[in-house]
Amino acid sequence: MKKVLVTGADGFIGSHLVEELLNQKYKVKAFCLYNSFNSWGWLDNLPKEKLDRLEVFTGDIRDPYGVRVAMKDCDIVFHLAALIAIPYSYHSPDSYVDTNVKGTLNIIQAARDFNIERVLVTSTSEVYGTAKYVPIDENHPKQPQSPYSASKIGADCMADSFYRSFNLPITIVRPFNTYGPRQSARAIIPTIITQLLKGFNEIKLGDLTPTRDLLYVKDTVRGFIEIAKVESLIGHECNIATNSEISMQDMANLLIKLINPKAKIIQESNRLRPEKSEVYRLFGDNSKIIKHTDWNLQYSLEDGLKKTIDWFSDDKNLKQYKVDIYNV
Repeated sequence: MKKVLVTGADGFIGSHLVEELLNQKYKVKAFCLYNSFNSWGWLDNLPKEKLDRLEVFTGDIRDPYGVRVAMKDCDIVFHLAALIAIPYSYHSPDSYVDTNVKGTLNIIQAARDFNIERVLVTSTSEVYGTAKYVPIDENHPKQPQSPYSASKIGADCMADSFYRSFNLPITIVRPFNTYGPRQSARAIIPTIITQLLKGFNEIKLGDLTPTRDLLYVKDTVRGFIEIAKVESLIGHECNIATNSEISMQDMANLLIKLINPKAKIIQESNRLRPEKSEVYRLFGDNSKIIKHTDWNLQYSLEDGLKKTIDWFSDDKNLKQYKVDIYNV
């Protein structure tokens, strides 16, 4: 059995990836952010039989020593740990460089020293900025339209340099806009669902003109695993996308229709990005992942949204969200 390390395992996508890796009988070590509450984030919600099979390491991706300890004896590393909130990056960009750029450097430096078999570095569709053409393939120009996207471009470039300089077996995995159970309310879909389920008749949102390529989280994590199985994507960037787009207005209307058709949308100025920072169109090309792997989409947008609504409808899940504030 391969032993894999998942950084950011306590987060949204990371916890789903850990769960699917356990389902597929991998030996999994979960790298979670150290905290005095000894919280393992969303991993705390996994069934006991899965937690019993899981090795948990608590540390900080910014600490090169801790990273080396975590990575020792691992075969594959899925590096997901990152700061991702765009509004927060406007006033704390230094922390994004430390976590996203230096954290990635810590991972790939240790991977080089330990001769790790495969390293998958998680990128983001935000690195593309507003589409210059669609669908957006991996050759699309990078546009740092926020400090967050700039830090991820920096991390991607650092990873690519280690492939070119040291032949490190890296793949840069670039999921488009992933949604689903456990996503934080800094993202638009949980923001809408939680307000609707709490009975709000006025749903507070930002700009609804942008389009996004919305990918259900279980499709995203299967993409990671399938990419890790093939050597033909070493040294490549690889999108995980649906090859489609939907405006945030249409997506919000669909959620309102599914939960509370009487609700109305109210735009709040504090939820708007600066105009030149807003990414107005994302529509990803998934031809590379389909060509090189056995991955394919298994969830339609409506199916994924219904499963997400079902999860949030459970009161023990909904009560973990601060619905009455703007989650940055």
